[in-house]
Amino acid sequence: MKALKNFNITINPGEFVVVVGLSGAGKSTMLRCVNRLVTPTDGKVYIDGKDITGANGTALKRLRREVGMIFQNFNLVKRSPVLRNVLAGRVSYVPTWRTLLGLFPKADREIALDCLQRVGIPEKAAVRADALSGGQQQRVGIARALAQKPKIILADEPVASLDPPTSHAVMRDLKRINREDNITTLVNLHFIDMALEYADRIIGLRDGELVFDGSTSEATSDVFEEIYGRPITDDDVIGEDSDAASF
Repeated sequence: MKALKNFNITINPGEFVVVVGLSGAGKSTMLRCVNRLVTPTDGKVYIDGKDITGANGTALKRLRREVGMIFQNFNLVKRSPVLRNVLAGRVSYVPTWRTLLGLFPKADREIALDCLQRVGIPEKAAVRADALSGGQQQRVGIARALAQKPKIILADEPVASLDPPTSHAVMRDLKRINREDNITTLVNLHFIDMALEYADRIIGLRDGELVFDGSTSEATSDVFEEIYGRPITDDDVIGEDSDAASF
């Protein structure tokens, strides 16, 4: 069984694209093909006209540098300080011996600190990652991706384990960075209301196939029912934002 089939799309520079669909629809596979965490068995993936499906070694490393990844479960080194986790985004720019010893140049440390500033938690730089809340850990994940200086950011269900107010805070950070830096951003989401609020463009996957590709104004209730293959339920929306929530 193919995770993706008959699938052909072009993402334009600077777009904020939300990919929706049920679990198993192929959303994560789609994102992971972009940075070659998954290698397609057929077809090609291009970044800026460069075929990454055939890249290996140094060429693949350089292409991956251009693609930052944000994960559902944060993927932080929990016992390491926040700053060290963000510096992981600079690994491809630094000789291996420096990364093994944790001897990052001053310029890279300044980049990492600036990224923490941009997601609102510079004071957490010396704190162990496992001492942070879920929302703060995801902001570290965003800062790590941003430290790569990427052209593209991929976010694989970045709010799945967060409460509604924190989810909105994370999505606002991603949207702001997309606008400020013109970084092409692809986000996998399950929640329909959140997709409609933040996306420039919505892509709908069902059983590995593209069933919708259009603007938020075109994404009607009938469209979402077609994407999900069933009526929409309360579980398909995350609910209201709230400024009263702690973060």
